Amino acid sequence: MASPSFVFESNHGLISVMDTTLKNDAPALLLLHGNSSSSKIFRHICESPAVTSRWRVVTFCLPGHGSSSKAPDPTKSYNMRGYAELAIQVLQRLNIESAVVLGWSLGGHIAIEMIDLLKHPDTFANSKKIELKGIMITGTPPALGRDQVLQGFSMASEGSELGLAGQRDWSEAEALAFSQNSAAAGLEKFWEPWMYEDAKGTDPRVRCVMAQNFLDGVGADQRRIVESKDVLIAVVNGAEEQFVDLAYLDNIRWKKLWRGNCMRLQGLHHAPFWEEPDAFEKVLVEFVQDAERE
Repeated sequence: MASPSFVFESNHGLISVMDTTLKNDAPALLLLHGNSSSSKIFRHICESPAVTSRWRVVTFCLPGHGSSSKAPDPTKSYNMRGYAELAIQVLQRLNIESAVVLGWSLGGHIAIEMIDLLKHPDTFANSKKIELKGIMITGTPPALGRDQVLQGFSMASEGSELGLAGQRDWSEAEALAFSQNSAAAGLEKFWEPWMYEDAKGTDPRVRCVMAQNFLDGVGADQRRIVESKDVLIAVVNGAEEQFVDLAYLDNIRWKKLWRGNCMRLQGLHHAPFWEEPDAFEKVLVEFVQDAERE
């Protein structure tokens, strides 16, 4: 993937942004990565001519992740609301007026929070209007509070709540295990060394602050949002998703669910866009085309 286009100073720290800068009338495609990862996870999408020739693609490293700095105030930044505010700031800084968002894992929770925030643009000092045409979430169960977390995450049902994803300090072995079993799904052919470096280099406070807020019910009611807001939502997961209870997703009364069902891509896991980029790209392109018409 290309080097970051620029770094800008925000109230959440120095943020590293990648922007393909394509100029046309189509909505931009914003990509939001997951916990203890970075924007590198979207390499296949960012290098796809089928995507980049039609849509401006923007992605960035969340505060405390990848090539962005640690947040100056972890309590304000390391939660879904702080991340969502930053995502909107990135779009505003780039003068993007309409967008489709793909959120992976933590990134999907951030995308849902964006729906809520963009309904109230006056909350921001810079209140440039942004039209959210649609969101696609993968590896994300809309949830808030311990009860919903226990329902939405399969590892939570095993008694570990968010497991390593919510644990502050990791040994080197735990960082390696997380990097091997998240996007790579425990399969050596999908693992790359940068995944370990990203996991190991993430600000440890990211996980514990985010997890505590999530479990304590701090933030927007994500399930209420997807059941009540009139924004097109695609739910696309690997059928072998190892962290999310897919039945939980099927039981949500989605307000505006793309194609009327939660899609399951056979044989794939937590990061289907990484495992089978061509198959996922086909679904993504079809969704963005449909979202453009909204």
